[in-house]
Formats: sequence, structure tokens, C-alpha cells
Amino acid sequence: MTLRHPAKRIHEGRAGHFEKLAELASNFTSSALFSALCLALVGAFVAVHLAGLPVAWQHLVGDAMGAVSLLLLALLKNSERRAEHAIQRKLDAIASALLEEQEGRKGDAEEDLESAIRMEERY
Repeated sequence: MTLRHPAKRIHEGRAGHFEKLAELASNFTSSALFSALCLALVGAFVAVHLAGLPVAWQHLVGDAMGAVSLLLLALLKNSERRAEHAIQRKLDAIASALLEEQEGRKGDAEEDLESAIRMEERY
């Protein structure tokens, strides 16, 4: 286990299994299907309480809602960190390219900027 920033653990364009899974999960959770599933879960929660079903059923539905909430929180934080890293990398590349242009020299900053701009394709 490492405590490094999740985006820094990716080696130059190669996303790991967790990053790919997080991206798929992020795409799924932003879909209409997932919204419908969440509404169904909330509807089940209300129905179980209104129907007066045993406490075990109430706990089951409540625990399912808690688990979905926790997973969404973890997914949101992962997506936020990856987006933060992508933005910072782009800003650094722009600053380096502007500095090189101002100094009138040609360096690697232009290539870094092109690479940073296409960065979201790798994640």
C-alpha cells in the first residue's frame, strides 16, 4: 500500500486496474440507470417502513443505502483527486511553455503542453 497521490501512481499513460475500475464506476454512477436504481432503493426504504415489515428488512434496506453512500463517497474522492492532478499538470505545462516563449528559447515545454492537453484520454 502506498500513500502517494492516486494520479501519480500511474506510469505515463498506463492506468492501473483500480483506475480503470474507478473510471467505469464513475461513468456508471453518472448514468440515468444508476439514478433510477437509487430512486428504487429509496422507494424500497420508504415502502418497507410504511408496510411495517420486520426490523430486519428495515435494517437490510438501510444498510444497502449506507453501503451505496460510502462507495459513492470513495468514488467521488478518487475522481476529484485525478481531476485535480490533471488540472495541475496542465497549468504547470502552460506556465513552462509561456516561460520558454518569453525567454525566446525552444525546449521540451511545448511537447509537455501537448501531452498534458491530451492527458484526459489516458485516464
